[in-house]
Amino acid sequence: MTTLSEKRPTTKARASSTPERVDVPALEEVLLGRWAGVRRSARAFLADPRLHRVEGLSMADHRERVLEQLRILAAEGDVLRAFPSDLGGADDHGGSLARFEEVITADPSLQIKAGVQWGLFASAILHLGTEDHHRRLLPGAMSVDVPGAFAMTETGHGSDVASIATTAEYDPVTQEFEIHTPFRAAWKDYLGNAALHGTAAVVFAQLITQAPGGPRVNHGVHAFYVPLRDPATGAFLPGIGGEDDGLKGGLNGIDNGRLHFTRVRVPRTNLLNRYGDVAADGTYSSPIASPGRRFFTMLSTLVQGRVSLDGAAVNVSKLAMIIAISYANERRQFAGPGSSDEVVLLDYAEHQRRLLPLLAQTYAGAFAHERLLETFDAVFSGERDTDEDRQDLETIAAALKPSSTWHALATLQSAREACGGAGFLTENRITSLRADLDVYVTFEGDNTVLLQLVAKRLLADHAKEFKDIDAGGMARYVATRAADAALHRTPLMRAVQMLADGGDARRSAGQLRETSTQRELLTDRVETMVAEVADALRPAMKAPQAEAARRFNEHQHALIECARAHADLLQWEAFTAGLEKVDDPGTRQVLTWLRDLFGLVTIERNLAWYLIHGRLSAGRARTVTSYVERLLARLRPHAQDLVDAFGYGPEHVRAPIASGAEAVRQDEAREHYRRLRASGDLPIPEKSVAATGTASAIPAPAVAPAAPSPT
Repeated sequence: MTTLSEKRPTTKARASSTPERVDVPALEEVLLGRWAGVRRSARAFLADPRLHRVEGLSMADHRERVLEQLRILAAEGDVLRAFPSDLGGADDHGGSLARFEEVITADPSLQIKAGVQWGLFASAILHLGTEDHHRRLLPGAMSVDVPGAFAMTETGHGSDVASIATTAEYDPVTQEFEIHTPFRAAWKDYLGNAALHGTAAVVFAQLITQAPGGPRVNHGVHAFYVPLRDPATGAFLPGIGGEDDGLKGGLNGIDNGRLHFTRVRVPRTNLLNRYGDVAADGTYSSPIASPGRRFFTMLSTLVQGRVSLDGAAVNVSKLAMIIAISYANERRQFAGPGSSDEVVLLDYAEHQRRLLPLLAQTYAGAFAHERLLETFDAVFSGERDTDEDRQDLETIAAALKPSSTWHALATLQSAREACGGAGFLTENRITSLRADLDVYVTFEGDNTVLLQLVAKRLLADHAKEFKDIDAGGMARYVATRAADAALHRTPLMRAVQMLADGGDARRSAGQLRETSTQRELLTDRVETMVAEVADALRPAMKAPQAEAARRFNEHQHALIECARAHADLLQWEAFTAGLEKVDDPGTRQVLTWLRDLFGLVTIERNLAWYLIHGRLSAGRARTVTSYVERLLARLRPHAQDLVDAFGYGPEHVRAPIASGAEAVRQDEAREHYRRLRASGDLPIPEKSVAATGTASAIPAPAVAPAAPSPT
């Protein structure tokens, strides 16, 4: 596979003038991680133009193209790695997601449609079903002979899955479940494959049974395999109806739609019964006694969706950085002082400020995702699969998916602006990727709701520290907290920092670039925020339910901020651990600067908190920004190497402005003016003539027109 750096014209500014060098191939190997071979294989396969998005297609044509691409994936794309080897898979859970996440470079619609088919529909059968379901139902789902939908979300209930209204009531006379949608808000909505292509669905519904002589009991949400359409005609089966969601803000290669059920009968054996079963007489049984724990266990088997979205969002951020930084290293604008050449965009300090912190966070996200993927693989392979391991996986995924998807949107928007009018052209992909990634922040769990889950876990872990504490221990804790506040929120700590720095900005910067200092600042923020919220919510533990809910609601924003801070810390720690994998000294130095940039920009973004809580003096706080600017200047010569190390070729990026064409145009323009100056044919600017009264003045350099901005 040819990389962008190999095809780029040699006129591009590189890092050769600096003592530090980035070993691009070695860094690429580090970034590819444990599943480097799988990722390379996927990228080679995805170079096939048959799999690429064609811009400007109608919604109908785009949908049909993606369906055909899905079948190509099924036939040639090694998409079954996560399935058991006896079913035709490879028992490779981490490798499966590593491969799947690369599909986004071809077309996000294809990635998500593949995710619906194999990551949701087929995986639900695999993880929630038993051997009978695997034998009867999985072959069609795996081969795409049965395109499938994943019918969980309802118009009236998105993130609150436990409250969905669709019911599945068991009839012992016929040994069937009756699937029913009781009202309009209970329609299943936003479902991929539902509008046109799906011939079956995994439907989530409230399971209702009545054992002999007993009451009707709702056992909570369970999953059922439900045929939807006649495969020959495409017509809905009796009792099933639906609508097309129509044109969306993005991902229009997927046929999202709505489904509703009017007393649709399915056999008792279509209950995916790994975690809950119904006997012929209506008796319910489950290996998990607690309904709440059973519900979360079922949902935890589907966490791979959040894990894969995190990885896909990081990959899109990589593409955006490649496009914006490659263009900024070639595009020239405005003449420099005393020079006939215009200035390369990335030489402007503000352009560096726009792009390089985003590059640093993209690296942080990439290292964090690799850790998440390894955790996922350990759980699903059975290497480490305890309840605590699954809870850790759920929490990390719930923290990183919001961070990476929000970051992808911010990165695409900044990249679009940094590329001017060229960034607004569809051919350069940024606008299409931005539209497609928009919904990533709300599906597979709304980002804000996911952060609430993270915050609750942080509070639970905090509470464990006090589980067996006595009254004296609690008093000592309160006293310690008070002493902490007295230390940090009075001039004492600020005075200590000023004395340590001695008024020397360089000494202050030296403190900030220390790994231990950054870790302390980032960790302390998380721990302090959690402790403050826990203290505020402690009275709710013994309060009536309504009062407890009111207190929780009052502190909801604080909870979200705790989770955001925790996600920042996860990414920083992953980046720091990633540095240990880099052997080349020059590469390690550049990556350390990049890690420092991520950490200090995170601190800079939250300077108000650090000042209010006394963690930074005013002098050291000012140094944060000045040192960030110093880091930007150090990193600027290495920016191209850092994006080249992502390892994507032109067939993956597919943006003309990142192809080297701009450098060719700029060199042509510079050569044109050089020839005019050499021949003496360059016209004299009017202001030079007016100033000297003669035509012998040295001509000012010409200024190229600004990048086109379509209106």
